[in-house]
Amino acid sequence: SGCTSLVSSYFLFLPTASTNPKAALKSKIVAEFRPQSLIDELLLYKRSEDQIELKEKQLSTMRVDVCSTETLKCLKGKDIL
Repeated sequence: SGCTSLVSSYFLFLPTASTNPKAALKSKIVAEFRPQSLIDELLLYKRSEDQIELKEKQLSTMRVDVCSTETLKCLKGKDIL
């Protein structure tokens, strides 16, 4: 029938991944997406941010003469800086 040929000809003109580079790239990205690796990276980032915040709090509560090289050496030895 005429309707069937119209529908089938419509689908012939839809861009496919092989004819559309953007669609192919999107398909590849979706196929290769590994959520666990993203989660792991985000957890590492969060831990790093937490460490920075902790060290900033430790330093803000200390009264340190920043001009004293001996004091700075002691802080480095305690892994605060």
